[in-house]
Amino acid sequence: MTSLRAGVIGLGVGFQHALGLAQHPDCELVALCDRDPAKLHEASERFPGAEPFDSAEALLEGCDLDLVCVASYDEDHAAQILRALALGRHVFAEKPLSVHPEETAAIHEALERHPHLRLSSNTVLRASPRFADLKRRIDAGRLGRIYAIEGDYNYGRLEKLTDGWRGRIPDYSVILGGGIHMADLLLWLTGQPVREVMAMGNGIASAGSRFTGRDYAVALLQFADGTVGKLTANFGCVEPHVHRLLVYGTEATFENRRGPARLWQSRAADAKPEAIETPYPGVTKHALLPSFIAAIRHGSRPLVDENDVLGAMQLCHAIEQALDCGRPVRVQAPHLSRTLREAHHA
Repeated sequence: MTSLRAGVIGLGVGFQHALGLAQHPDCELVALCDRDPAKLHEASERFPGAEPFDSAEALLEGCDLDLVCVASYDEDHAAQILRALALGRHVFAEKPLSVHPEETAAIHEALERHPHLRLSSNTVLRASPRFADLKRRIDAGRLGRIYAIEGDYNYGRLEKLTDGWRGRIPDYSVILGGGIHMADLLLWLTGQPVREVMAMGNGIASAGSRFTGRDYAVALLQFADGTVGKLTANFGCVEPHVHRLLVYGTEATFENRRGPARLWQSRAADAKPEAIETPYPGVTKHALLPSFIAAIRHGSRPLVDENDVLGAMQLCHAIEQALDCGRPVRVQAPHLSRTLREAHHA
């Protein structure tokens, strides 16, 4: 097989995507795009074989590609993903796929029209050795029946809202922009869809800045099997970035934190937890690309597939709706047709 011709739109975190593509033996990095001339120049020096473009439209329309990585600003993702799919390109996108439910629905419909194309999103926590180890323990029954799970996306980078590009996006969502990592992680670990959500939030930490949205949001989740979940997105916390996670099972409790995680297997007052020292986060920004490229080349299932992406997006859209209306919201979890799933494994 010939190498996949790949391009990257957006060279912030997208620079890491470019590194991953350039290092992969089945890919040829042939195009780069950024609106910032300095970023484009820096990337062009690092990847001299890739043609530089100053607009996503120019790259998509003017370059023969098999794979496009979309790592632009959040509000630009949907249009670029839809155009890439319409042109017959596989897409690996930074999260979120879109900022509006209607855009997510349009991407879903585009995938149905193009069943041979693959799409994934960079919810990279699935590739963390710490969480991959936890997933194996849960699937093996080490924790017993999971009955509650809590995930806190403690970003600790308020300046990203008050001084960065996020703060310039009207109604920027910390759930879609950050909490989606925990949404995907909770869905993956439980293996269950969420049926209903309740949510509330505030913008106290960023009060007085140019950012006028919520910098903190919390949601309660009712999973299909009765498991109860909690998910938070906290950009204003006064601590470094961390993904706090608590998984409560009938046989054990898992706690992720800085340093070793802890696995409690006894309720006794003098009980001591097992220290779990698998690396955390221990993952690069391009860690999901190899499994996605393998899915394109060999028809295998990537670590994050199309239904995973759409499920996490629908959960986050429902949380946003619950934040706005102040009432419980049912989660619609669309799934791609049987024809499309079979096409991926043909």
